[in-house]
Amino acid sequence: MPIDYSHIKKFSSFIKNNNYSFSREKILNVLDKSAIDKAYNTISNWETYKPTPLLNLDKLSKNLGLKNIFYKDESKRFGLKSFKALGGAYAVEQVSAGKKNVVVATATAGNHGKSVAWGANRLGISCKIFISEFVSDTRADEMRKLGADVVQVKGNYENSLNECIKQSKKNGWEIVQDVAWENYLTVPKLTMAGYSVMIEEISKQTDQYITHIFLQAGVGGMASGVIAGVARYFKRIPKIIVIEPENADCVLKSVDAGELTKVEIEKESIMGGMSCGDVSLVPWQILKNSVNNCLSIPDADIPLSVAMLAKGYFGDDNIVAGECSAPALISINVSCNNEQIKKDLELDMNSNVLLIGCEGDTDIRLYNELLSKGSEQLSNG
Repeated sequence: MPIDYSHIKKFSSFIKNNNYSFSREKILNVLDKSAIDKAYNTISNWETYKPTPLLNLDKLSKNLGLKNIFYKDESKRFGLKSFKALGGAYAVEQVSAGKKNVVVATATAGNHGKSVAWGANRLGISCKIFISEFVSDTRADEMRKLGADVVQVKGNYENSLNECIKQSKKNGWEIVQDVAWENYLTVPKLTMAGYSVMIEEISKQTDQYITHIFLQAGVGGMASGVIAGVARYFKRIPKIIVIEPENADCVLKSVDAGELTKVEIEKESIMGGMSCGDVSLVPWQILKNSVNNCLSIPDADIPLSVAMLAKGYFGDDNIVAGECSAPALISINVSCNNEQIKKDLELDMNSNVLLIGCEGDTDIRLYNELLSKGSEQLSNG
């Protein structure tokens, strides 16, 4: 019986970037070639390093009428199950510069904090992590297992970040944050350089020309790091589409307005790591002219997509994909099941699409809930 993917089709907004003008030179002025190369040369020499798999979702590509859909499976990254392992840990190594008396600190919704904690642990230095009341106990415990001192702060992520900054200034700790603000730009660039490693790997994992990349965004760090990697490693420039939760679409709103635009989050998305109201300053310098289109989606199809990935509906592999990986699958389904969007993006039988599976079951309790709900939806047709 043929598998019907068309029921994954919900989206909220789709816009074109009227200021699009991809420039390798401008992108590599923000995150220069030497910084990108240093990140790869450093990370690829870590003792447990190996490239994460690039999977081919051949069932889905055939169904949607595309040549290839590639899925970069970051659930295999350093045992931390997230692309974030490339950024925070690399920044910790660069900031600490071989000193053992350094204390690093960060605020996090989960995966960045695990990366910072793991990076500090492997170097034998102290780590302080500030989390909001919305971060699950599961994620907090994972960071504690890596040796971090985890401090919960009442309120949202912004409250935890403010407390991190306050305590770090008071105690002389080194802040290792993936978000940039005025006079705090160097460390976020380090995390972005770490994320670009994914593109270096992909450039060696396939000889197919990538025509489209669908990129999840929170504050924009991963998306801009990947785009910088594209500017550095790809000979031909693909169309770049950013995906966000409908209630936290700060990149979409900023691209549409042509300037940084804050989104007031009234309800947190289940896509927790993407539920951000502000685009980070450094990523914005890359995103504002390099993104072709932006797409926002509701939470509704996340459980179903998680279950379909887990059960091998899209290709030969059973993929463990967390709540922030599922949007990649939703976005390509949405784009191909809407004739106007498909036409605007020029998606056809010659298209080689890249999706970033940015995390696995980083919150095992949430993952199991989503998998159970999605499996029930599949059973009910």
